[in-house]
Amino acid sequence: MIDLLVAGGGPAGLATALHAARAGLDVVVAEPRPGPVDKACGEGLMPTAVRALAELGVVPDGSPLRGIRYVDDRHQAEAHFRAGHGRGVRRTELHAALSRRVAELGVPVLPLRVGTIRQDEDRVAAAGLTARYLAAADGLHSPIRRALGLSAPAGPGPARYGLRRHFAVPPWTDCVEVHWSARAEAYVTPVGPRLVGIALLTSDRAPFEQHLAAFPALAARLPATAATATRGAGPLRQSARSRALGRVLLVGDAAGYIDALTGEGISLSLRAAAHLVACVRADRPQDYDSRWRRMSRPQRALTASLVRARAHPALGPRIVPAAARFPALFATAVNFLA
Repeated sequence: MIDLLVAGGGPAGLATALHAARAGLDVVVAEPRPGPVDKACGEGLMPTAVRALAELGVVPDGSPLRGIRYVDDRHQAEAHFRAGHGRGVRRTELHAALSRRVAELGVPVLPLRVGTIRQDEDRVAAAGLTARYLAAADGLHSPIRRALGLSAPAGPGPARYGLRRHFAVPPWTDCVEVHWSARAEAYVTPVGPRLVGIALLTSDRAPFEQHLAAFPALAARLPATAATATRGAGPLRQSARSRALGRVLLVGDAAGYIDALTGEGISLSLRAAAHLVACVRADRPQDYDSRWRRMSRPQRALTASLVRARAHPALGPRIVPAAARFPALFATAVNFLA
């Protein structure tokens, strides 16, 4: 019998499979989509994520990032990472690099879709396979989370959405630039010698071009035609009552997500994958939810606070001026997340 069946072959699922294989577990990934799979993503890896990937033997191609820069029409604040560089990496390159490593370790990736799940006290059956445990890494709007009744209300505040395109232009920065307007943020991430990603976060439903027009200085740097089509995601905030039910454990965005504003998603997914595998090895799935909450609590608290401030009409416009006025505090927050 398989030790661990991973439902979903995105970064969280593949990282879980790598941790399981390195721990000596018999692991199989079920992923019906041919790779590499693209999705809306800011594509900036924090230094913790770069290190966690390297420990798994994964070093994706990309552009070094030395920090975070906040920009509005009058202010600018920049903080550099103190413990190594981040990396701007195309989502497809990250997926491809993880897939190569999974193949090197001999982990089967089967073109299967996990639908109905049946479990008892010692096994889980899904997609025609039987395993001791199932890791649900099926994304932001996880069908498995919903089917198990683990989804919870998203909470107060407007729903937020993400849009992303790439532009063929040499990067003008080695930081992730976050441009702020009254209603949106625009993330600029260098991902290659002649390619930058532009990711927009907003509560307003409108085309990419309309949102980009709110950042005239940024738009002036970009060619008229994008190098890739628009990809979108949202609503971003997703909540779960628990990360575990019996022998099914949620990981990655399926485990819950607050917002992309602080760019911590991949880092938390990689750390959660390690905790999940540790609980599987110890045969203690009941420990996973508390370990996930404890591991992610500081980042979740900071992200939620920043999102609330962003939505407040008096506080939102003061975020970038405050970062510029108190650079040491800004650097501390950036490195806390990094």
